[in-house]
Formats: sequence, C-alpha cells, structure tokens
Amino acid sequence: MNVLVTGANGLLATNTIIALLSRGYRVTGLIRDPHKFLLPPQPNLRLAVGDITHVESLEKATEECHCVIHCAATTDQNLLRYEAYHRINVTGTENVIQAALKNGVKKMIYVGTANTFGYGTLQAPGNETLPPKAPFSQAWYAMSKLAGQKKALAARHQLAVIVVSPTFMIGPYDGKPSSGAIIRMGYGKRLIFHPPGGKNFVNVEDAATGVVDALEKGKNGEAYLLSGENLTYREFFKKLGNQTGRRPLLIPVPRPLLLTAGYLGNFLRSVGIKTPLTSINMKILCIRNYYTNHKTRNELGTAFHPIEQGIDKAIHWFKVHRML
Repeated sequence: MNVLVTGANGLLATNTIIALLSRGYRVTGLIRDPHKFLLPPQPNLRLAVGDITHVESLEKATEECHCVIHCAATTDQNLLRYEAYHRINVTGTENVIQAALKNGVKKMIYVGTANTFGYGTLQAPGNETLPPKAPFSQAWYAMSKLAGQKKALAARHQLAVIVVSPTFMIGPYDGKPSSGAIIRMGYGKRLIFHPPGGKNFVNVEDAATGVVDALEKGKNGEAYLLSGENLTYREFFKKLGNQTGRRPLLIPVPRPLLLTAGYLGNFLRSVGIKTPLTSINMKILCIRNYYTNHKTRNELGTAFHPIEQGIDKAIHWFKVHRML
C-alpha cells in the first residue's frame, strides 16, 4: 500500500513516515524543499516536491496512492491575520481532499489538534465528545484546525476519513524546532520561569504509532485523541531536570504579568509588529488543559509511554544535531 504524507518534514510527519516504513508501507512524502528532509534515502520512500496550496502538485503526488495522511499545517504564532491560517489549514485541506478524490484515494487521516475538543481536569479529562472551550475556541490556530477538520469529515461519504488529534508532542526529528523549543528552554538551566498552567504531553513516537494504528483500525468519521501525560509546566520542568541530572529553581510567572504581556502583544500586532504574544496565548498558558487517551487505547490498541522517554530522545536528537 502506498501512503502519501503531507508536510513530510514536520515533527509528527517524520516520525509517522518512520512508523509506516517499519510496517512495510510504501511512502510518498510531500515536501516543499527536499534538501530539508531529515531522513536518509530508503527503498520504500520517495519524495514529491509540492505544497498543499498548489493543486497541481497535490494531484501529481496523490497519483497511485491508496491513502493520505494529512499532516501539513501552519502553527506559526506570529501570523497577523486569521486568513493566513485559513489559507493553509482550511483551503489546503480542501485541496488535499479534492486531489484525493480525483485520484481515487480510499482513505484520509486528518491530523488535527486536541484543542478542537474540550479539555478537562485531572479527575475528568477532556475527550473526543466535548466541544472546544475558551480560550482555544478563540485561538486562530485551533479555529482553523477545527474548520479543516469539519471539511475533512464532510467528505467521509466519498472516502473514509479518520481524525487523529495529538496533544503537545515531545521527541526526535524536531527540525525547526517546534514543540521541542520547551526542551531547549529548560535544558541545563539553573533557573526556569514557568507559566502557572499545564497541558497534556505525548511522546511523538507514540503519536506517530497512533496515526498508523488509526490508518489500520480507525473507523470512518471517528476522532481519536493522541494524548499522554497531564502535567503542569512545573511538573514537566521537574521531569526535564531529573533527566538531565539537575534540579533547577522553578519560579512561576504570575498570571497578571502574563496577561499584561499578552495585551501588550495585542497592541504590537495591531500596528503590524509580528509577535507570538497575544492575550489569548497568555490565557492558554494560565489554564490546565488535560485530555484522556482512553478511546485510542481501547479502539486502536495504541500504547502510550512515560514522557521521560520522549524527553530523552529529544535531548539526544538535539545534541546530535548541535541544537543543545
């Protein structure tokens, strides 16, 4: 079976390609710049140069593919207009669907985000049945991913569509880096300032396994959360310190200070200055958005391991590539 993976150079996409190849799939990776691809050449892997905003390259890439795993998206927090997210995360998804339908693709895995579902507490974590909650329901990235998810599911009567929704991923092959920036922020530091909130952290290799499990066992029209451990930021940095043999001094940043910085960011953005600081992003750092992987474990059989495993592998990968 030949599987197309869009956004092939991304953190989850690269790990998903590794998981696919290990199970004997033939893989086509859609990528804008093949020189930035992180994996060595392999017999069952080919690269297709293209972009989900360019229909012609998508149509060519989907030829002879049986399935599409749609990972490509923009997560850039500096974008000044919602339209920039919509063009890639929504219109780009529509382009993928149309190219898939044109070439007779049978199945599509849409990679969303956990924050399109309502989060919960440690005692009652969020699940796939809950609608999105503020502040994520007001965040442009999450809004665009939810819109893309709806577009994908609307096509489920024409091809099988399965949604996988990862939380905050930690692990190797984080070339930008993206979520691994939190490792670099805290690695080896004696003093760490951290937000008061928390989130769900998942090993990216477990998330990639979940994507392939969804391809093989997922039900048409269903969504599956790829989530690991629910931790406060303080707990996460403690784990990071334990893995590196250090016990940093952890200092919480007060919520009022974060919100003040967010409103300052709103002003800067209103005059055209790019910054990830927004009042919404700062509110997100102040809440604890927790999720369960119960459905994914029960229906797909995916195993999730302690986050220390992802931390170790991320540190090793960054060191090898001289990013730490």
